[in-house]
Amino acid sequence: MTQQSAPEVQPFGTLKLFPIGLSHDTRAYSCQRLNRLLADTQILYSLYKKCHWTVRGATFFQLHQLFDKHAAEQLALVDVLAERIQSLGGVAVGDPRHAAELTSVPRPPDGTEQVPAMLSRLMRAHESILVESRDAAARAAEMGDDGTNDLLVSQLVRTGEAQVWFLAEHLVDTPLVHV
Repeated sequence: MTQQSAPEVQPFGTLKLFPIGLSHDTRAYSCQRLNRLLADTQILYSLYKKCHWTVRGATFFQLHQLFDKHAAEQLALVDVLAERIQSLGGVAVGDPRHAAELTSVPRPPDGTEQVPAMLSRLMRAHESILVESRDAAARAAEMGDDGTNDLLVSQLVRTGEAQVWFLAEHLVDTPLVHV
């Protein structure tokens, strides 16, 4: 009974027909772009958790908490992106190995980095996602996919910009006070 298997119900990259007033081509385009962003967001979530676990130094406590907060916000975005793909009739990338194949976010070293390198790595990942999100949002708007446009602008872009701001403020050169 525990060894059951069955063929796929819907292969990745295909669409179910949902009567939502969007053409097949529009839905296919949005699903393809959203899946790339979903993969990037899954990887960014994992990168935040890695930084959360391995951060060290004078700002450990603050960054440990910040990284965990940002990770939770990214995880919420993962769910929103996946559900949008599914609501368009597509199949959301759900396996981390598949996400790793689709992502544009570079892999970090297996070990621990210094805090400035961690922060820079996170900001570069965000910038990549922000550029892709804005481009995908503009194209979705042109194609009449207001739902995808709204999700990308109001959630991915706004969350990403706020997170970059918090990260960047930790890179300012503020000398420690020595008594």
